[in-house]
Amino acid sequence: MSAQSASEKGRQTRRRLVEAAVELIPEVGWGAVTTRLVAERAGVRPGLVHYHFDSVSDLLGTAAVEFAEAALAAPMRSLRAAPDPAAGVARLMEALEVYSGHDPGSLLITEAYLAATRDAALRTALADMLDRFRADAARWLDGHGVPDAEACAVLLCALVDGIVLHRGLAGTPGVQDLMGPLSRLVAAPAAGDDGRNPE
Repeated sequence: MSAQSASEKGRQTRRRLVEAAVELIPEVGWGAVTTRLVAERAGVRPGLVHYHFDSVSDLLGTAAVEFAEAALAAPMRSLRAAPDPAAGVARLMEALEVYSGHDPGSLLITEAYLAATRDAALRTALADMLDRFRADAARWLDGHGVPDAEACAVLLCALVDGIVLHRGLAGTPGVQDLMGPLSRLVAAPAAGDDGRNPE
């Protein structure tokens, strides 16, 4: 086998391990995922788990961050493609409709956030990812004249997380019910208006 073929095989094995972890976390819970379970799901020898990752925790953290990055990429693409802030928020909210709170993606994110309270490396990785998402959203909002774009981006980010988490507990209002208040939150001020309430 050539070095290139061996390298590609290694990448494929690593990808299968990550995909197996993404499936198992919502199925059995973060703390119940083991080397044996991951290896069985990925169809590889157990020793390969520790060849590619320092520990099961390292694998789970990698899987969670990669999943979350991909999950945030879709709403961000929707936001960037929108012609104005109101449309951007509408598209951002529509992108969240795939998360019921009980689907595998919602459960994985919930498990990852809980695990991050006890895992400093995971907490840092998730925080860095959220910082990038907030910065991208703030740049887009600022480019469309939204006052306090950075603060609005923080609120939008928290809203994205909150909707996913709350749906798993008691549900949230539908997208249409939220659109009026959210559109007003990020509405660009009219000409001559500094965005502040009158005295």
